[in-house]
This record gives sequence, structure tokens and C-alpha cells, in this order.
Amino acid sequence: MGPAAGAPCRCGGQGGSRADPCGVLCLLLTYLSVGYADYVILEHVLLQPGFRGSLWCPFHAVAFNLIVLMLLVCHTRAVFADPGVVPLPDTALDFSDLRSSSCKDAAYQKSHSNEDWTVCNRCETYRPPRAHHCRICHRCVRRMDHHCPWINNCVGELNQKYFIQFLFYTGLASLYAMGLVLATWLWPIDRSSASKASGAEGGVPGDRVQIAHRIILLVESILFGLFVMVIFYDQLVSIITDETPVEQLRNRLLKEAPPRGGSHTRKPKIALLREVFGRGFVICWFFPCNCSSPAAGGGPSYSYLPNYDV
Repeated sequence: MGPAAGAPCRCGGQGGSRADPCGVLCLLLTYLSVGYADYVILEHVLLQPGFRGSLWCPFHAVAFNLIVLMLLVCHTRAVFADPGVVPLPDTALDFSDLRSSSCKDAAYQKSHSNEDWTVCNRCETYRPPRAHHCRICHRCVRRMDHHCPWINNCVGELNQKYFIQFLFYTGLASLYAMGLVLATWLWPIDRSSASKASGAEGGVPGDRVQIAHRIILLVESILFGLFVMVIFYDQLVSIITDETPVEQLRNRLLKEAPPRGGSHTRKPKIALLREVFGRGFVICWFFPCNCSSPAAGGGPSYSYLPNYDV
């Protein structure tokens, strides 16, 4: 049940739509997939005879779990971080004056001094340029990229960094898992010890279970790896072209050139990347920390409301 028309809720919730069933299901699938991959790598790859006694076993175990840890931290930050929700005013705004012709001229003149702020007829509030309304979160989000069910949150100005980091570490974990599974099949460390141990343990049944787990992990890694690779590429393209998918779709439907913040921008690509990942050292771009957040690093910043008289 939502608020009555004309009296929008004035609460200041900053996250995504936590009650979205699809988002909750995708969150559960994400954690189950990551947990299953970690289980197979440890139990059916690294701790198997022929690999267990090698120095590579603890090395790969630590390296893979470090990537998994970074993946989970980035995912958690993307889930719970504020994507850039436009705050609602404490009291409902009266937009009736904006419909009168006399006030339209005054609002138009003032719009040039307020960076082309617009009015959202769903939130009934003013929003900064490049902010869009999410039909799932029921809020306007600054520089909204899209609503992602895999983080049950919008991807916007303030959490896009964490979302891209999550994609990066998911792709890295998928590639690592594929490499380990294929390496144990193609280049086993010790064929003799592995065959002896499999014969001593009963041979075929246990070997079949192990192979089944590895095949499932290989298919999972390929599917997730390709999926996140495509999204990761789209995210980087939208950053360096300074045009979100929402803006691309709007411009395509309207068949017009992007008004501003589009592909015609003259900003250097490194400057656009720093607006998202921060202006610190490039090595910091790989860590989900606020040592140089986008907002503090010179990214777009807006006041809560423009100077409209309503």
C-alpha cells in the first residue's frame, strides 16, 4: 500500500526497494553461487589427492578466498550504499503555480541558474539534472544507471563504483575457478598419487561425484563470467561516454542528440573515470573504501533544492 495521491511519503529512506521479491531472490542466488563455488574449489579441487600435498594448495586457497572476500565486500557495499537518492522535502510541495502561464516564465528563467533542475511528477519534488525516477524503488536517483536486481538496489552516482568492483571481482573469481578446474584436468600435479588414492577410496563413485561438481562449477563460471563481462563493458562505456543507459534510451526514442553529459562531452576519459572511482591513486579504484569517494573527489554535487519559490 502506497501513500495517497498528492501526499507522498516524506521519509528519507536511502536504499533500494528491499521488498522487491526478484531482488531478494537474486541476492540469495548470488550468495548461494559464491558459496558453492568456494566449496567446490576447496573440497573437490584443492584438497583432492595430488593437489593436497603441493605448495600450490594453500596458495590458491588463500588467493581464491581473498577474491571471494573482495567480491562479497563490494557486493555488500553496493547493496546497502545510497545510490544517490534525491531527498524528499519535509512537506509536500505545491506545484499548481507551475501550471499557470505567469509562473512558467519565471520558472523557466530561474531554471538556467539552477542547472536545469526538473520536477518529478511521481515523487512530487525537484530533482537535479540527470536524475531519473526508478519505478521499483519509487524514488529519483542522481545519475541513475539502472535498477539491478542482483544488488536489490539502484546503480547511481554514489554506488556505481562498488557495483563495477563487484562485477570485476565476480569475473576474476569465475576466471580463476575455470582455470583451476581445467588445470587439474589437463595438467594434474601428480597422476600416480591421484590414481592410487582414487582406487583406495573406492574409485568410480567418488570420482563421478567430484567430476559432476567440477562440471557444474565450470558451467557456472562460464555463464557468470560472460554475464558480468558484458555488464562490466557496458558500465565502462557509459562512463567514458558520459551517458547512462537511461539517457541513451531517451535520446534514441526522441531521436535527438544528448543535451549534456552525453557522448559529445569534451571531458577526458580519465576525468570521467575519476568522477566515479575517486581522485586518489588508481590502485584505490580496486578497493571498496571511501578513501577518495566520488563526491569528495570532485564529482557532481547538488544542493537539496533549487531556489524556486513555491
